[in-house]
Amino acid sequence: MAEVQNLAYVVIAAKDLAAWRRFATDIVGMGTCDTAAGALGLRLDNHPWRLLIEQGDDDDLTHAGWDLGSDAALDEFVAGLSAKGVDVREEPASVAAVRCVSRLFSIADPNGFRHEFFVGRTGLQHDGGALGHMLRGNGFVTDELGIGHILPVSKDYAEGVRWYSEVLGLRNSDRIRQEMAPGIFADATFFHSATGRHHSLATGSFPSPKRLNHLMLEFRDMNDVGLACDRAKKAGVPIVLELGHHPNDQMFSFYMRTPSGFGLELGHGGVVIDDSNWEPQLYDVMSDWGHTRNMTMVD
Repeated sequence: MAEVQNLAYVVIAAKDLAAWRRFATDIVGMGTCDTAAGALGLRLDNHPWRLLIEQGDDDDLTHAGWDLGSDAALDEFVAGLSAKGVDVREEPASVAAVRCVSRLFSIADPNGFRHEFFVGRTGLQHDGGALGHMLRGNGFVTDELGIGHILPVSKDYAEGVRWYSEVLGLRNSDRIRQEMAPGIFADATFFHSATGRHHSLATGSFPSPKRLNHLMLEFRDMNDVGLACDRAKKAGVPIVLELGHHPNDQMFSFYMRTPSGFGLELGHGGVVIDDSNWEPQLYDVMSDWGHTRNMTMVD
C-alpha cells in the first residue's frame, strides 16, 4: 500500500516576513529566497525551499507537504483516501507551481490546516541566498528523512491520533504520558513515515491559541545546536525550553519562540526507526534531562 515517504515542507502564514528573514538567517542559519508570489522561502538544502512563509494574519501553520516518491504511489495513495471517504482534491497547476512540485493533491486536517501530497519537487540545486554560512557542521539532516517534524495540537486527542494513523497512514512510534501535577497529565503520541525519522508528526491535546505547537529542524553537528542557542539568547529571542534530551527520539535540543509565536526546536541526534525491530514504548517523562521551561509557547 502506498504511504507518505517524508514531511517535505511546511507553509506558514505570518504577519512579519522581515522578522522571519532575520530569525532564519541570523539565528538558525537557513538560506532564503524570494518567490514570484512575494513569499519568503527558507532553505535547508538543495530544495528550492523547505519552509514557505506567506503573508497572512494567522501566524500559524497552514499546510504540510508530504512526498509520495512516485506518480504511481501518489495515484494509489489518493485513491485510498477517496475509498475512505476523504474529500481529496487535485490542486491546479498554478498551485503546484507555487509549491515547486509537478503534481499536487490536498485534504483538510481536522485541526485546521491542510495536508498536501506531491511528486516531482522542481527547482532543485537552487542557488539563491547563502545557506548555512554560520553553521559549524554540514547543514541540516533532510534528504529522504524530510525536514524534521511538526506537532499540531489536536482539538480531540483520541480523534487526532486515529486520524493521523488511519487517514494519513502514519506509523506509530511511541507515546509519552507524564504526570505534571497530581491527576494532570501531558500526553503526546508520535508518528513516523516510511523513511523512518523517529517522528515526522506528533500530536497532543492541551490549551493552545496555535494550531502548531512547534516545528523541529535537525542539525548534522551537535555544536550547531549550542551555537544557535547562544545566538538566540544574545539576540533576545525567547527561549521556551533550555538545552535538554528526549528519551524517545534521543534528540538533544532546545526550543525557542519563532516570530509567529509557536516554537522551533533545534536538535541533533534523532533516532531513525527500522520497523523490522521497532516496538513502540510508553514513556513517563517528556525529557530525561534538561529542557527547563522558561515560558509557554505563547504568553
